[in-house]
Amino acid sequence: QLVESGGGLVQAGGPLRLSCAASGRAFRSYAMAWFRQAAGKEREFVACIGGSIGVPSYADSVKGRSTISRDKAENTVSLRMNILTPEDTAVYSCAARATVVCSRSHYDYGFWGRGTQVTVSS
Repeated sequence: QLVESGGGLVQAGGPLRLSCAASGRAFRSYAMAWFRQAAGKEREFVACIGGSIGVPSYADSVKGRSTISRDKAENTVSLRMNILTPEDTAVYSCAARATVVCSRSHYDYGFWGRGTQVTVSS
């Protein structure tokens, strides 16, 4: 089970920190990712972190202003984003796949959280 937290209303230009808590020791070795889906748009890859040494990968739209990290002891994955714009408004979901390798395709993830709404006001 994956449970996201940290969404809400954020001012444009401000920071955002999302957290995903995983239940189950197996998730400590899984690749974990964040996806987002804006109203009327397709689900979009945001960032991923591998399950072994934790190499991160980012979408071009957030690269340079985002950091994904994981705490294996706490079994959590966090996403920090800076310089938010209204285009970052979306439902952000945490996902996991039963392998150590990241994927940018949401079809490759078998575990999903319910998502958390992030709204960026201008």
